[in-house]
Amino acid sequence: MVKQKKILENCTGFEWDQGNLTKNWDQHDVSSGECEQIFFNRPLIIKRDKEHSKNENRYYVLGRTNVNRLLFAVFTVRNDKIRIISARDMTDAEIERYLK
Repeated sequence: MVKQKKILENCTGFEWDQGNLTKNWDQHDVSSGECEQIFFNRPLIIKRDKEHSKNENRYYVLGRTNVNRLLFAVFTVRNDKIRIISARDMTDAEIERYLK
């Protein structure tokens, strides 16, 4: 597991644009606000996505929203901003891992 504080310590917010602002809502019914919430709630599990980190570091994250919705997301950090690439509900296997 990646040291969470190290990855997020210099982040100053989130980066959204037309390409990623509504994609998660359209595909998985996850709002941008829900995506952001998981970074402020604990526990938060982050792991580097080695397979997709060829051009930039990408990470998987398991977290919970303010209403305890369990989400899996992929993100990167660009210019000190967290950029959510995709987000969806956790699978049963991810929930089991998250709750351990």
